[in-house]
Amino acid sequence: MLVLGLMSGTSLDGLDLALCTFVGIEGKYSYKIIAAKTVEYSSVWKKRLSEVKGSAAEDYFTLDVVYANYVADEINLFLKAAQMKPELIASHGHTVFHQPKKGFTTQLGSGAIIAAHTQITTVCDFRSLDVALGGQGAPLVPIGDALLFGNYEACLNIGGIANISFVKDGKRMAYDVCEANMLLNLLAERAGKSFDKGGVMARSGIVDEKLLAKMNGQEYYAQKGAKSMGREWFEINIQDLLDNKQNINDLLATATEHIATIIAQELNHHDLKNVLISGGGAFNSFLIETLRSKTKCEIIVPKDEIINFKEAVIFAFLGFLRIHQKTNTLKSVTGALKDSVGGAVYLG
Repeated sequence: MLVLGLMSGTSLDGLDLALCTFVGIEGKYSYKIIAAKTVEYSSVWKKRLSEVKGSAAEDYFTLDVVYANYVADEINLFLKAAQMKPELIASHGHTVFHQPKKGFTTQLGSGAIIAAHTQITTVCDFRSLDVALGGQGAPLVPIGDALLFGNYEACLNIGGIANISFVKDGKRMAYDVCEANMLLNLLAERAGKSFDKGGVMARSGIVDEKLLAKMNGQEYYAQKGAKSMGREWFEINIQDLLDNKQNINDLLATATEHIATIIAQELNHHDLKNVLISGGGAFNSFLIETLRSKTKCEIIVPKDEIINFKEAVIFAFLGFLRIHQKTNTLKSVTGALKDSVGGAVYLG
């Protein structure tokens, strides 16, 4: 099946599009990326997406429509260039609210509009059923890790949030580890940059040990079992610790040390032998060096295509599973009452 997967992460880098083929034979799956592209968000879109959570209800739903139209237009341009039409679109949307304890998780980007404007059946809203079943609604990529990337002992995505997936006692386990690029990018933006390329600024800074202790001491990191975080958690627990007057390079050095420390704790605690790294953080050479210095786990950085588009590929795969009514959400990961087949379907 030819499927287009869409992903927009909390780091606000842009919209990832991955056109993939999937083959499933007797419970074993393979994939191939046919074409892929990242549409970088303009400063206007970054502002809209980062500020929408404080909007009035009417403004929120208006933006949901505008954003979905924007996504549909980008899909049509992408598919015209690729000269291919997939059988299915699987769209994660852009997360605005993620509060599973209150029973909701919300992503911008109406699947109905995408289906209507592309004339292609669209799967969206992958998280809500799991939340309704008492789960975290996240992470969702672990079933893709298991079925498409199972030759690695663990998979770690370092995006806006770092999340990990691995097998323990015969069960796939996964959870959000810590904030990552959402923190690093926020600090880089204070210096007028979109991000700290290669961690160059962080490398030249000095770690603030007092701030590091406060960051590392967050209650979330000690929690066991299914857990997930959203931008709300980051803003309350981490962002409020950052001093606007402090040297940016020192803050970036401290943030990098913090992220590497928390990730390494998880790798070491579970005695993982190797881990595949994806997401924008894989390009941050200073972060990867710092992480390698704290663990014996083999850190595997794959080719750029996997780093950039692994999550979009997996959401395409989740849509593929949804259409075939196969489990795409694991209770062992999310803490839900049962495994489920998540995603709302709009026929094109």
